[in-house]
Amino acid sequence: MINTVLFDMDGLLLDTEPLWGESMMRVAKKHKIPITHERFKETTGLRIYEVTDHWAIHYPWEGKSSKEVAEEILDDIIATSKQSGTVLKGVEQALQLLKKHNYKIGLASSSPKHMIDALVNHFGLTDYFDCITSADVVELGKPHPAVFLHCASTLGSKPNECLVLEDSVNGMIAGKAARMKVIVVPDELHFDDPRFSLADAKLKSLEDFDLGMIG
Repeated sequence: MINTVLFDMDGLLLDTEPLWGESMMRVAKKHKIPITHERFKETTGLRIYEVTDHWAIHYPWEGKSSKEVAEEILDDIIATSKQSGTVLKGVEQALQLLKKHNYKIGLASSSPKHMIDALVNHFGLTDYFDCITSADVVELGKPHPAVFLHCASTLGSKPNECLVLEDSVNGMIAGKAARMKVIVVPDELHFDDPRFSLADAKLKSLEDFDLGMIG
């Protein structure tokens, strides 16, 4: 019986997903790193420190280290998200419903912990979550299941007691690899991606979420 619901953050709770590309391009241009939107595909799913390490190997630049560039991108996206980001439709409705019915609620994101804390607090969502976990604390990020398993373990839940809510293919794969039920809420551009057939259900937004889907 499912008693725990685990949420992703970027693209599911907050509309921050497109802002990552903007911040990365802005900082890369500043440091004359020859990155293009096409080259972003090479690092899809990697954590930001892994992304800039990849850049340093394949598109080396002079000046700041890859870690310093990653931290500059994080500072930029946190500021940009606070200014331009919003909570996505149905998020607070879904969280309130789960809280009312005493589900354990976790957040399991590949974003660094200080970014998660800053944004979840800024948008007034912190109190909904019983556990907030970043892939910082595990060896591998999504699509590896470690961040979901770590969050579930912290909540005292077994994998088969968990439902994952995700917006990305990598997040869906991570949830399924963790042996959890997965509902995806893809953005409009990727909604018809055939890979999402692996999920247990697919929603247009969290406005469509109800307790009957938990199972």
